[in-house]
Amino acid sequence: MTDAVTRPRDARYVITCVLVGLAAGLLSGLFGVGGGTVIVPLLVLVLGMDQRLAAGTSLGAIVPTATVGVISYAVHDSVAWIPALILALGAVVGAQIGTWLLPRIPLTALRWGFVGFLGIVIVSLFLVVPSRAADLPLTVVTVIGLIVLGLITGVLAGLLGVGGGVVVVPVLMLLFGASDLIAKGTSLLMMIPTAVSGTIGNIRRHNVDLVAAALVGLAACTTTALGAWIATVVDPFTGNILFAAFLVVIAVQMALKAIRGRRR
Repeated sequence: MTDAVTRPRDARYVITCVLVGLAAGLLSGLFGVGGGTVIVPLLVLVLGMDQRLAAGTSLGAIVPTATVGVISYAVHDSVAWIPALILALGAVVGAQIGTWLLPRIPLTALRWGFVGFLGIVIVSLFLVVPSRAADLPLTVVTVIGLIVLGLITGVLAGLLGVGGGVVVVPVLMLLFGASDLIAKGTSLLMMIPTAVSGTIGNIRRHNVDLVAAALVGLAACTTTALGAWIATVVDPFTGNILFAAFLVVIAVQMALKAIRGRRR
């Protein structure tokens, strides 16, 4: 077990976990993402956690956070239950493929490719505004598309550690024609089985700080519903602008990782 797990759990430790959770929960509910893009870097920078341990702890915190988010969106009938399960199945398989590919392909090129993908998505969010009345009907083509999307999302998660919501939410809106609320609610539901599976594996490998995960997750639960409520209050175009700004932050983080990887 790493030293980060056994470090003193003093007031700074608790306060940091709570503050990280509050921020992650708000973003999770607002954008339909897991919040790992906030949790991981802050746990590393402020608490000095190892990157791998921080990622495992973040995944554990996502389970209660996403659950509250799903309930919040379900109240507004904004969760496509069956499509979410199809996505989750594809993501679980894709994550295994991603971890297998990890030592076999150059990550720097892949990171730059993902930055390019995010750039296209950011521009598209200003051009395509989803209708709040749009649904996610199941057809043969849709089911196949969801399986492929789930696989791709899982592979990227295994390779780059990016959360599914960053990929799933914009693709459901832009390519599947789903409303922004349904895309976010469905994304959160998709994350739950994936996060549970990953957390079980991390616990077996002593790769998760359970106390930190509980503190972050419980704190996040208090703001996730607020984020989901804000998502329903703002109009779709404003929601797109906010999501685009969030994706810019993700793209910058990924670009910095690509630059550091190239220097090595």
